[in-house]
Amino acid sequence: MAGDPRPSRRSAVARAQRMLQARRARLARSERREPPVARPVGRPVSRGDVPVVDLRDVHKTYSVGDIAVHALRGVTLRVQRGEYVAIIGASGSGKTTLMNIVGCLDSPTSGTYRLNERDVGGMDEDTLADVRNRDIGFVFQSFNLIPRTRALANVELPLSYGGLPRAARQQRALAALHQVGLTDRVHHLPSELSGGQQQRVAIARALVTNPSMILADEPTGALDTVSSEEVLRIFGRLSDEGRTIILITHEQTVAAHARRVIRLSDGMIVGDERAEAMETVG
Repeated sequence: MAGDPRPSRRSAVARAQRMLQARRARLARSERREPPVARPVGRPVSRGDVPVVDLRDVHKTYSVGDIAVHALRGVTLRVQRGEYVAIIGASGSGKTTLMNIVGCLDSPTSGTYRLNERDVGGMDEDTLADVRNRDIGFVFQSFNLIPRTRALANVELPLSYGGLPRAARQQRALAALHQVGLTDRVHHLPSELSGGQQQRVAIARALVTNPSMILADEPTGALDTVSSEEVLRIFGRLSDEGRTIILITHEQTVAAHARRVIRLSDGMIVGDERAEAMETVG
């Protein structure tokens, strides 16, 4: 929408990438930094009933001169470990703003956001960059692969930001590509892959750090019907394995694959349905 004061998805993604690149440069200059303890690709570490996402009375207001634009109005939402949640809403509903806050790409004007029981509001930019790299696996509509970099290296990228040795990076990247059925495409460039295959590489990249959650923003928006179904099958399988998945979409047919559907309108949650209830209504 013209004149919309909210930041675009592209600007939020670019900001996150710049932060990660700056973090990588600082790590390269550090002479004594030890590599992080690697969590193997597989089931995420269980922490009982601790919610992954805990938003309480979150507001987001953008000021344009003397005008206040309320993008989120008192959103309270908890996502438990292992849930598969779709957040659905029309353009202007606030779902992109909510995604940016959940992904630590933006901060609320008021209210609190706790990620794995940690208050995100008290984190500095270095800590937020680490959180985005280790705890959140991003999947975007436009794939965001590096064009002249082969699939294996694209998937390795989050691990290189974390300082993991090359051999360990390659081993974990290969395992992640195997999970999405691309073992035979590891040396292909993005231009040599179909749209569906590129999105599967992006999912592998999201998985490779074994994050607390996968945050997928319109992951089927640039795909044909067959590729969309394949991507959604992968998400369903990952959910069955215990992964926490939050999927942002404007399509009811995509949201229907989730186990829980959150409906947004005018910056407020207007619906919260579980799969059992939806099946009963149907």
